[in-house]
Amino acid sequence: MSAFIHNVTFDAGDPRLLGRFWSQVTGYAVVDERDDFVRLRAPDDHGVRHILFLRVDDPTPGKNRMHVDLAAREPQDEIERLLGLGASLVDVPIGGQPRWREGNGIQWAVLRDPEGNEFCIGDIPSTSVREETL
Repeated sequence: MSAFIHNVTFDAGDPRLLGRFWSQVTGYAVVDERDDFVRLRAPDDHGVRHILFLRVDDPTPGKNRMHVDLAAREPQDEIERLLGLGASLVDVPIGGQPRWREGNGIQWAVLRDPEGNEFCIGDIPSTSVREETL
């Protein structure tokens, strides 16, 4: 038997703000909401079941050591939607467009959520773990 990821947890200055942002980003439902804690639940049994947001008084300094990678069929359109929800681009845009990073045959853009947590977005891989397990 092996472990699996059940929750991903964010330290947050304002758990309600961050929880609502990530709920809109992912489609996960807000199932618990207090001033110091918000829990989102996945819409199905695939992948991470919960995303948690816990109030902390001292933000983590420096660069994230872990981050969320998002995938979308139309990443450029999704970036525009995320910016409208309160995300911001990490890299300076080129000609008004997000700067794409590349490596290992993939492309992604880096954004920040409303509290500065970095996350990436790119195309949906042609073969995903989810597809292989269905």
